[in-house]
Order: sequence, then structure tokens, then C-alpha cells
Amino acid sequence: MVNIDDIKIFFQGRIALHEPLSKYTSFRIGGPADYFLEPTDKEDVVNIITYLQRQNFPFLMMGKGSNVLVSDDGVRGAVINLEHGLGSMRVEGDIVSVDAGVTMARFVDFCIQHGFKGVEMLSGIPGTIGGAVIMNAGAYGGEISDFLVDVEVLRNGKIACLKKEDAGFAYRRSNFKDAIVLGARFRLTVGDKAEVMRARRELLLKRNRAQPVNMPNSGSMFKNPHGTYAAKLIEDAGLKGVRRGNAQISERHANFIVNLGGAVARDVVDLIELARKTVLEKFGITLELEVKLIGFTQAKEAA
Repeated sequence: MVNIDDIKIFFQGRIALHEPLSKYTSFRIGGPADYFLEPTDKEDVVNIITYLQRQNFPFLMMGKGSNVLVSDDGVRGAVINLEHGLGSMRVEGDIVSVDAGVTMARFVDFCIQHGFKGVEMLSGIPGTIGGAVIMNAGAYGGEISDFLVDVEVLRNGKIACLKKEDAGFAYRRSNFKDAIVLGARFRLTVGDKAEVMRARRELLLKRNRAQPVNMPNSGSMFKNPHGTYAAKLIEDAGLKGVRRGNAQISERHANFIVNLGGAVARDVVDLIELARKTVLEKFGITLELEVKLIGFTQAKEAA
């Protein structure tokens, strides 16, 4: 067990006890974390993780809080929020180095302002670089790994650099699932700034028309099965607009579950189970979660 006085020896950032995670997730859902830690910089991150690992104290990393559903019971152990402590970017030739806590929107804007093209299709993806690398986030036929050179990770108390070819990237997955990603480097090509900005604007408009961006949600709930789309299966199963409590399968995009206001995790889990059961019965296809469940029982996390 650890206590605040012990943590303060190794940690310079903000510490909060029993902090509601609903304040930090895009779903606006989630119970309290025993410890909520906001590091000030990369050294702070390395120090506190090394300490917690030595104490065998459970912890998890959080960026923008997208692509997750946190249990109403919260999280036992520590949650380390990287959004503010790991937020720098720099350019060296055609290489852009990005800390794990940088949001996708900031990353895309930075690249465009420095005359690069290619990543504009990622601008509407919520979350941070760390989470995007771990899940190999993508949109409109492109993935973040398309531009990746290498990834900076913390392993066994030491910082290491892993090349793209060692990452095991595939559709919405990588070998970094249980790794602590500190940053990444991307190789980009020069493009016409006005054209890239126009392309980004058009893609954002397209995304905003198709997705419920005006309501709290966690992003796409399920991965697209091979040869079809999760949204089409759920809609064809007659589930679009179905509610459980204050959660709803979006009327705009059936692969999104939205928080209508005051929804709890149990509401969302009920809709997840309904969608998976109905799609399996009607089409013989098992939907695989894209959103990560946090703080649930092992059985629920496997759902």
C-alpha cells in the first residue's frame, strides 16, 4: 500500500484522492479513482511509475479519456493523467516528435502549420497520441501507424525506443496494449498548406455530419467486422435509438452510444450486451469491443 507522503517523495505533480473519473472521460461517466495523479513532465511520469511498479501498486494511464468506459465503482489504485505533463512537440527535418499526452487535434494542427501533409484525416479522432498509437487509431482509410517511425516506451524502469516494425500493428491493435507509451516519432512529407487545411476542414465536416459529436460518447463502440460495418449491423438489427436509462444507441450513428445526461456505466453495458446479443442472433457475427472497459469484473471486461 502507498500513501500521499510516500508519493510526494517521487512525484511533483497534482495528487487527488477519490477523484471522480467522469470529469476526465469523454463519456462523462466513471466512478472515483483511489489516487488521481497529474505529472508535471516526463521525469515525473517515469519516477512515479517506477515507484508504483516497485510497490506492486496497480495503476493505469489516461490521456483525454476517450475510447474508454469506466465502471460506476471507479478504479482501485492510481490513475495517471498524461494530458498536461507530456504535451510537447518538435520538428527535426521531416520527423515530428510528439509526447504521449498531446491531443490528436493539436498534433494535426502542428503538422499542418509546419507544412506537412498526410495526417489531416486523423484530426477528428478524440484522444491523445499515446492512446492512438496503442490502438492504431485511424479514419477514412488511414491509420496513425502509416506515418510512424518509432515509439518511446517505459520498460523495466528504463526508457526504450521501439521501431514500427516491432509494434505488431493491425486493425485497431498493436503490441503496446500493456506498454507505457511516452511518445512517438512520425515521418511526414511536405504538402501545400492551403490544400491540406481544406482537406482537413472537409473531413471534419463529414465526420461531424455522420457522428454524434455534440453528445458525450466514447467514440466507436465496436470494431468493424471483416467485410462489413458494426453500425450497419446494429441498425439493421433494429437497435438504432434504443435506450437504457440515460444512455442511447445513437440515432445518428449506430456504432456510437451517447450519454443523454446522467447516464451511468451500467446503462451503457446493458446496451453493449443488447447489441452483441442481437447482432449475433440475427447475423451470426460477434461484435468485438473497440472501447476499453475499465474497473469492471474480469467477466465484463471480456465481453
